[in-house]
Amino acid sequence: MNDAAPANTTADQLRSIIERIENLEEEKTNLSADIKEIYSEAKGNGFDVKALRVIIRMRKQDDHERMEEEAVLATYLHALGMADPEE
Repeated sequence: MNDAAPANTTADQLRSIIERIENLEEEKTNLSADIKEIYSEAKGNGFDVKALRVIIRMRKQDDHERMEEEAVLATYLHALGMADPEE
């Protein structure tokens, strides 16, 4: 009975999984650096990076989720007297 073959297969699978994760982690690091560079470019061109981040987060939401969040925010702002009274 040859127990080495299943162990090698398992070791190969494990190695493959680890290498794939490592490659993706490296890609993620490179993408994060690229995104940071784009934000720096935007800031250099006079754009508000904080506002850009909010817009990007909002664009990920579906319409219903975004409208619900905006309604809650408006309610809180009104309660705190921070909203435009005409709204």
